[in-house]
Amino acid sequence: MLTELRISNFAVIDSLNLEFGGGLHVLTGETGAGKSILVDAIALLVGGRASADQIRSDAEEAVLEAAFSLPAESSLAVRLRESGVLGPHDSEIIIRRVLSRSGRNRLYLNGSLTPLHVIQTLAGTLIDIHGQHEQQSLLSGEAQLDALDAFGHLKELRRAYAERYERWQARQRELDEAVRVAAERDSREEFLRFQHGEIEEADVKPGEEEALLAERLRLNHAERLGQLADEAYEGLYVAEASVLGMLGTVQNKLKELGAIDPAAADWTAPCDSATVQLRELAQSVRDYRQGLEHDPDRLTQVEERLDRLQRLKKKYGGTVEALLARAQEIKRDIEAMDQSEAYVAGLREQVLQEHVLASALATQLSHGRTKAAAKLEGRIKEELAALRMDRTRIKIDVARDVGDGALGSTGCDRVAYLFSANEGEPLQPLARVASGGELSRVMLAMKSVLAETDHVPVLIFDEVDAGIGGAVAAVMGRRLRALADYHQVFCITHLPQIAAQAGTHFVVEKAVVKKRTVASVKQLDRAGRESEVARMLGGVAITKSVRQTAAEMIGEAERG
Repeated sequence: MLTELRISNFAVIDSLNLEFGGGLHVLTGETGAGKSILVDAIALLVGGRASADQIRSDAEEAVLEAAFSLPAESSLAVRLRESGVLGPHDSEIIIRRVLSRSGRNRLYLNGSLTPLHVIQTLAGTLIDIHGQHEQQSLLSGEAQLDALDAFGHLKELRRAYAERYERWQARQRELDEAVRVAAERDSREEFLRFQHGEIEEADVKPGEEEALLAERLRLNHAERLGQLADEAYEGLYVAEASVLGMLGTVQNKLKELGAIDPAAADWTAPCDSATVQLRELAQSVRDYRQGLEHDPDRLTQVEERLDRLQRLKKKYGGTVEALLARAQEIKRDIEAMDQSEAYVAGLREQVLQEHVLASALATQLSHGRTKAAAKLEGRIKEELAALRMDRTRIKIDVARDVGDGALGSTGCDRVAYLFSANEGEPLQPLARVASGGELSRVMLAMKSVLAETDHVPVLIFDEVDAGIGGAVAAVMGRRLRALADYHQVFCITHLPQIAAQAGTHFVVEKAVVKKRTVASVKQLDRAGRESEVARMLGGVAITKSVRQTAAEMIGEAERG
């Protein structure tokens, strides 16, 4: 609810600070006293259009501030916490708007500079101002549908439908993506099969490149390697002074030495071991030499193979390992493409099933809305008749869309509240044809019927009493008071029957101070209320009986 309003240098208001509680708040005063200025200020705070003409003539800026307290678990509070405007445990928002003659108007939400459109998105969920079309939430098609569903207790069914609809949409998105991929499949599959064939035909083996590089090195140096092997073998075994020959001579000397002196007996063992190892080495060198050959044809083959590997590496990843990994990836892609037709067919079946289920829930919603619309029409007509609008026609039209694109996020229905104030005139959308006073009374009727299900916390009625009086005014006053059980209600009125119903009564007055017109607002106590209602009943001359009537009216309202 609106807990505090501060205004400075706005229109004829110099400075004003008002605090509010719950219930019905009535603002009264002489015609032209400035009652609607307060409504204008609140409208600006929730995104209304500003003008430099609204700034007090002797000031450069006008400042408007409002504090709102929200129920901790209200949908609006939850939304504001999710967007970071409110902290986890906060429930108050403060809106501040500064109007400047320079045109640099500024808007703050909880101390942070905020774009106008952000505040405007809050307007319909925070305040309904009846008398100005801009702030009336029930004039939007979305709000009208929400109100009908709430009245018909269809919220749970609508939530179930929304979940099913989202599942259908998710499957549809999967299908669309699969179809898109399939459309690209033919050209891509041909390309992948070419790549797979190229790699497969090359038959690349892990470690092959290293082996080929080593072989190319040997083939390029075959003559020198043979020479070195011959010389090494000769030095080990063939030459007259070969290593093995000299080692044999040493071995014989050591055997003779050991036969004479037992201390040298073990020296022959290392010679024996070295002889075995050197003979094995000589054999290996001989075998190596025999295997060496100068083979230009083989060298050409190795060079060609290495060149092919290099081209494949460059094309598929830079290394043999990356090349082999890419081959596996291509193989998996081709296998997936082979399965894509079955996958798409399966998705089509799922989409169809989800659409059937969503359509069934949409049909239930549509039937429920049609029944709820008839009941809501009847209730609103009863309220309008009590407000002396019995010739007014109102119809809640539920039009069901059909065809492929019929289902939307809220079902398959378009809801419109149609209105005709004059007999013989066709029904047209409510926002388009109702006058300010008519619209305020229609909104009062609708809000009265929807009181328990409408979650807009603050309602402001301006022009609601235009053209009525007597018993109808009394009925309207009681409706407003009853509505205040569910909302914080503000009403600007000229009728004593409505003023008497107030829980809190403010009077707006104008005076000339230092040759300047200044509007002020004062909260009335019980005696002040009686005096103001008496003024509204009797005009300038307030007799004792008029004052007594005013007191009786207030007392009767308080007794309920």
